[in-house]
Amino acid sequence: MRMRVRRGHHRAALLAALLSITVATGPAPASGDPGPGKREVSRDGVVRGGSGPVPGAAVTVYEAGTRFGDRPRRLGGARTDDRGRFRVTYTPPRDPGAVVYLTADARPADGGTDDRARTTPPVRFAAVLTGAPGGPGQRLGVTERTTVAAGFALAQFTRDGGFAGPWPGPRNAASVAHNLADVTTGGVSPFLAAPPNGGQTSTLRAFNSLADALAACTAELRGCAELFEAARVPGGERPRDTLQAVADIARAPGTRPGAVFAPARRHPVYTPALDSAPTAWTLALRYEGNGREFDGPGNVAFDRAGDAWVVNNYVYGQDPRDPACGGRELLRIRPDGRDAPGAPYTGGGLYGAGYGVAVDRSGDVWAANFGFQGRGCPLDPDPLFRSVSQFDPRGRALSPPQGWRQGDFVQPQGLATGRDGTVWVANCGNRSVTRIPQGRPGQAENIPVGDGRLVKPFGVSLDGRGRAWVTGNGSDSVAVFGPEGALERTVTGGGLRRPMGIASDSRGNQWVSNSGGVRVPCEDDTSQDLADSAGPAGGPAADGASVIMLDPDGSSPAASFTTGSLLLPWGIAVDGSDTVWVADFSGQRVTRLCGVRTEACPPGHRTGQPISPASAGYGFDGLVRNTGVQVDPSGNVWLTNNWELVPLQTNPGGRQLVLFVGLATPVRTPLIGLPRPL
Repeated sequence: MRMRVRRGHHRAALLAALLSITVATGPAPASGDPGPGKREVSRDGVVRGGSGPVPGAAVTVYEAGTRFGDRPRRLGGARTDDRGRFRVTYTPPRDPGAVVYLTADARPADGGTDDRARTTPPVRFAAVLTGAPGGPGQRLGVTERTTVAAGFALAQFTRDGGFAGPWPGPRNAASVAHNLADVTTGGVSPFLAAPPNGGQTSTLRAFNSLADALAACTAELRGCAELFEAARVPGGERPRDTLQAVADIARAPGTRPGAVFAPARRHPVYTPALDSAPTAWTLALRYEGNGREFDGPGNVAFDRAGDAWVVNNYVYGQDPRDPACGGRELLRIRPDGRDAPGAPYTGGGLYGAGYGVAVDRSGDVWAANFGFQGRGCPLDPDPLFRSVSQFDPRGRALSPPQGWRQGDFVQPQGLATGRDGTVWVANCGNRSVTRIPQGRPGQAENIPVGDGRLVKPFGVSLDGRGRAWVTGNGSDSVAVFGPEGALERTVTGGGLRRPMGIASDSRGNQWVSNSGGVRVPCEDDTSQDLADSAGPAGGPAADGASVIMLDPDGSSPAASFTTGSLLLPWGIAVDGSDTVWVADFSGQRVTRLCGVRTEACPPGHRTGQPISPASAGYGFDGLVRNTGVQVDPSGNVWLTNNWELVPLQTNPGGRQLVLFVGLATPVRTPLIGLPRPL
């Protein structure tokens, strides 16, 4: 993708052009992306490394992430002058799903002694232009910080030093990149710099330390060699440039954390930074939406465009000591953390939804009204926890004010939708499952399971044959239902103890998060029982905490996997490469396990072996007790900050979603049945 471009511009012409932009036709759009269908535009900017301006850098603008193409396309090029300034002219892509980004190739400031550095410059800066803040006339600042932002956010779409992939993955990832770096200044974005991020978590310091590691390469060839060796993905090739190095670190953040930190420590430029190497180089962001809506988010489901639909345990309250009744809002969050237009949505009988939310094949959103409420709420939850709610893709309630009630729902929790539109609901309060054929509530049927074989049904997963797999938290079991609703078998033994979430991989295996101790607050148990069973945050692992894999035939548990990072497993998800992600209610972390496709894991890994650090997982000090975990079309891992890390309050709800940037293999959404790679 590197091309020879004309060196420099006439100085007078360059000075006249600074901070300007030419648009041949049409009004200027509001964002930094000039917009599709426009004629030729020009962007001015400067390339700066940690040691100062970067002269002679080859600047190239590309488009990627279209609906139909999987290769980046060159749009235009230029070269920086002796002060690092450039003007690049290009024609914006017509495809509204495309991403426009810029790279700048240069040699280290010391020139190096390696001839390869002269023919293949190892320093590659990057900046995402699509969705950039400011107007099209805003000057660009291209730095190590913008490179870290682009490399992490688009890590799963890196191809030969650039980006490529199908919509909506790259487009959504581009919006996340702007949450890390501001391409108009080259500095930290206002989003990362401010609460609930900023000084409240470690992400800002880790971000700056990664930029320092790149600055070491910008300064000297020795720093490049050190960085590239540290960033090498196990079993992969050594990266050839700094952008590829960043993406490799993002995809395998726990490989050589100390080795990545060494050049950063030797070339401190950006502050504040880390004082020591982390256990893994992850970048996680906290999302608060409009700041007045999250209170005990329980789970997440993604629609086709990659928007996150979230259910809330409680009605928002700033003071955790105030009584809280059940949440009545359905949240819809853009990939960059903003509310979607019109969100949050209300109506349809929504009340105190817990773990149950799903998007069906037509884009409708279903939520299970568990009836969660804090102590002291004056409402009687009994008539409120007997329904599910349905919303259309625009957030309009399709269910009546009391919700859909056919099907004998009682404290419904997990919920899943199939390829034929059938909706399955786990009724935690009456030991049954409700099946809604093809999403038609009037035909809903309740399927009771007697003899204690399915107590406290909680999580639901569907396989490729349309069968529903339901965890029994109170019966240490998993029940398997045929596509038409017949109970085929109940799986017990093999270490199943207080199971919670369940997820299917592409081969039909079922992965169960085996809490070992969580007592779900349904039937006669209460939120206090849940708190008591969870124990102190960060405490020892529950007896029997593990992840269990069930074979597709469901005859018996195939294997049980444990690792030091699994303290109280709750939510579970499978990504596009069949690796398994487990949310930990106690440990402020998420764990990644090798799945059945061991070729997608680091060399030598076996199924069930941790890919994340074995004792710590991917930890984050911005997590509290988290329940749901899901993977989006950009490869971001989302977790719900469900309960605060304090003794049970009147309102214990957490206040954020947490997004680990670019960490997983993307998944095509909505997730109906088996996961599908993007």
